[in-house]
Amino acid sequence: MSIGLLFSGQGAQQVGMGQSLYENSAIARALYDEADRILGWSLKDVSFNGPESELTLTHICQPALYVHGYVGFELLQDAGKLDDLKVALGLSLGELTALAAANVFDFATGLAIVAKRGALMQDACDQTSGTMAAVLGGERGDIEAICEAHEVDVANYNCPGQTVISGDKDKIAAAVEAAKATGKFKRVMPLKVAGAYHSRLMEPARQAFAEFLADIPFNRPRITVFSNVTGGSLEDPEEIKAALAAQVVSSVRWEEDIRAAAAAGVQEFYECGPGAVLAGHAKRIDRDLKVRSMSDFADLSA
Repeated sequence: MSIGLLFSGQGAQQVGMGQSLYENSAIARALYDEADRILGWSLKDVSFNGPESELTLTHICQPALYVHGYVGFELLQDAGKLDDLKVALGLSLGELTALAAANVFDFATGLAIVAKRGALMQDACDQTSGTMAAVLGGERGDIEAICEAHEVDVANYNCPGQTVISGDKDKIAAAVEAAKATGKFKRVMPLKVAGAYHSRLMEPARQAFAEFLADIPFNRPRITVFSNVTGGSLEDPEEIKAALAAQVVSSVRWEEDIRAAAAAGVQEFYECGPGAVLAGHAKRIDRDLKVRSMSDFADLSA
């Protein structure tokens, strides 16, 4: 049976993430210690001890999730659980972890890319007044029409019945009220986030990120990696770079990615990241998909 990897995106972070991995694995310790050296600050201290308000900051939580996810991948590989690995995909930030697992770049290069991405997105958040809202239930066409009418964007197509919209705070507030007034949705609720991710407000970050990626060598992936922007696989290094930059302002087509992975023959996934958010999405997309968690050290023997 073909195996796939799922890597978490921003919002999945939890204080304490990675601590059991670090305490029980020499592989994890080496990677966390290397990350601290590369970043010039203690990622493991914030990851393990918080506070939550600091771990939630974009420029901190993105490297934290990248390292946690990559450590999970390395431990699974070391345990011989990925012999039939065929596919990797990640939600938003997690796409970079998937590319590292596919040897498009090494761990250190990936961390440098993630740190830059997080810093650029933090700057864009600080320079704008943006937010996001979750829309539960309803049809895509109705959600897209509301977004168009209120000049906001669809940030995430997570799974059937779960969509996220993103944009200027006042415009999102108006879009939320308009969506509620239609009576077509089960629930529409603002999210507590630092900015309008995957929206037009991230355009300054997209431009700078594209320039940053231009001179970094990328390899062709050793396994199939699905793009959030296209919903399909990409192999050409320059196309991967372009998609990563576009992803900052584009909708995350997660449902399409999961369906594409299932169509490629993957029926069992390991989710590398805190919690089980992606496992929940997968079950809503295709109930036959099996997803195992790799968050804590005990999960290795599960």
